[in-house]
Amino acid sequence: MTERSNEQWLAELRGPERDRALADLRAVLVRGLRVALRGRVRQGLNEAAEDFAQEALIKIMGSLDTFRGESRFTTWAQKIAVMTASTELRRKRWRDVSLQEVLDRYGTHSGESDRLADEQPTPEQLTMRSTMVATVQRFVDDELTDKQRKAIVAVMFEGMSLEEAARRMGTNRNALYKLMHDARRRLKKRMEAEGLSAQDVLGSIGEG
Repeated sequence: MTERSNEQWLAELRGPERDRALADLRAVLVRGLRVALRGRVRQGLNEAAEDFAQEALIKIMGSLDTFRGESRFTTWAQKIAVMTASTELRRKRWRDVSLQEVLDRYGTHSGESDRLADEQPTPEQLTMRSTMVATVQRFVDDELTDKQRKAIVAVMFEGMSLEEAARRMGTNRNALYKLMHDARRRLKKRMEAEGLSAQDVLGSIGEG
């Protein structure tokens, strides 16, 4: 495959050489995805890489005007491909799990959350993490409406995507985002009333 400059990629993807450029770009994406997904896809890695590359190509072609040339075109395209694959993998992860199962599992965390797990946490880190999560869980239960609690538990504690949580709750992404925004404000207000740093506590669960 011929090495192309950024300008050549853009020109060919928009011009009469589009089909050949698409085929070459797809090959680049597939190779990159095979590496990026190794360990995350246990079966059918090659097929998954092919499928995700095809989905990514659609997004890339629709986003050509946003490419600013700050990196190599193929690097930019690979990032889109990996993001596409990650989103789809998360969606598949939750496809066969009910929202009720997520909420039930929330009650068994006992101050622990998979999303907060450090690879090799120290005893001090474990204690701090457990305290912070337990505090947030208590405030979630005390301060939020049922809908807000479901959204916060699903997205913040269980890692469900906004799109998937919205679908399960019979709403849309924008409405769910506003619901969670209001919920976070209520949590921060409660934390501040307790003399806690809302930024530090929420930051511990990736929501600072």
